[in-house]
Amino acid sequence: MSHVMNTYARQPVAFVRGQGCRLYDAEGREYLDALAGIAVNTLGHAHPRLVRALTEQIGRIIHTSNLFESPLQEAAAERLAEITGLEEVFFCNSGLEANECALKLARKYGHERGVEEPAIVVMEKAFHGRSLATLSASGSRKVQAGFEPLVQGFVRVPLNDLEAVRQVAARNRNVVAVFVEPIQGEGGINVARLDYLRGLKEICDANEWLFMSDEVQCGVARTGRWFVYQHAGFTPDVVPIAKGLAGGVPVGACVAGGRAKGLFKPGNHGSTFGGNPLAMTGVITTLDVIRDEGLLENAARVGEAIRAGLAAALAGVPGVVEVRGMGMMIGVELDRPCGDLVGMALQAGLVINVTAERVIRLLPPLVMTEAEGREVVERLVPLVRAFLGAAEPRAAVAR
Repeated sequence: MSHVMNTYARQPVAFVRGQGCRLYDAEGREYLDALAGIAVNTLGHAHPRLVRALTEQIGRIIHTSNLFESPLQEAAAERLAEITGLEEVFFCNSGLEANECALKLARKYGHERGVEEPAIVVMEKAFHGRSLATLSASGSRKVQAGFEPLVQGFVRVPLNDLEAVRQVAARNRNVVAVFVEPIQGEGGINVARLDYLRGLKEICDANEWLFMSDEVQCGVARTGRWFVYQHAGFTPDVVPIAKGLAGGVPVGACVAGGRAKGLFKPGNHGSTFGGNPLAMTGVITTLDVIRDEGLLENAARVGEAIRAGLAAALAGVPGVVEVRGMGMMIGVELDRPCGDLVGMALQAGLVINVTAERVIRLLPPLVMTEAEGREVVERLVPLVRAFLGAAEPRAAVAR
């Protein structure tokens, strides 16, 4: 019997080795990885530069704590400041912690402006984590159920609805921030329109609210830019980052600037493991490889090829609602629950995921080639057609 707490419905496959975009199970079977550990293995598996850098760092020092200076943390923070356009970086260990930091920044901002009970605008179908504060900010009853009472101070609105946010601004004087995933990952690859993001930023500026862009899943080059807000052409005040930031080493970062700059002082926030030398080596190496190997351009090109390939191959298939996404973050929405496709895909040597019950989620490593992208399409399409019992043509929408 397993002594691991029963918190995951696991697939009956154990991956023991990886190389590039390929995974191998304990029996030696090969799989094409189109999930990247849920947007974590940015550089695929066993990337030689990352392996070498991490191995060398382990031989030097793994942990010292934040009671002492950390040159590697300074170097990693400098790189994040450069690619985000913001100035201050707090390092932690996960996306949840990065989002928790963002929520604390917003409350601190509110209190310093004399708001006794600061409120934060959040979106329906959002997912920000599983701590009590971040699950309260999330728009998922499934995540919240059984953990009430929820943390107060969140005002929920639909995604892509500016009028709803304007109504909140007119009626609620306690609001101090907007907290948005520019592409909702767990929610089903729901893409915020760029004009919507720009409109949100205008509302924030007009009301002196913080604009907080949760880029935990969609950030770090996945969409062809370092961050989704860069497609919209502005800079937020707070950007939580994690998942793919260190190529597989657990790390999170909350980056602040603009109206959020200088809010935290010594004693306001902290983390024992946050910013440890091993994680910082992962961050520095991952960001350098993305730049050196042209992975921003690769994510845009190969992601578009996968999305276009799926849209063309599934056009007119009854039961396919939409193919959507941006770069290497792709969702195929069906008209029915499709969790069974995960096991079917594994049988076919393909690693995918289903989220929001009806959305096939693809988050490939950013090193995936166009040939491997075609292979994803070739392996996935027959499974979807078989699952749906494809018959009469009907138009599928790609965007």
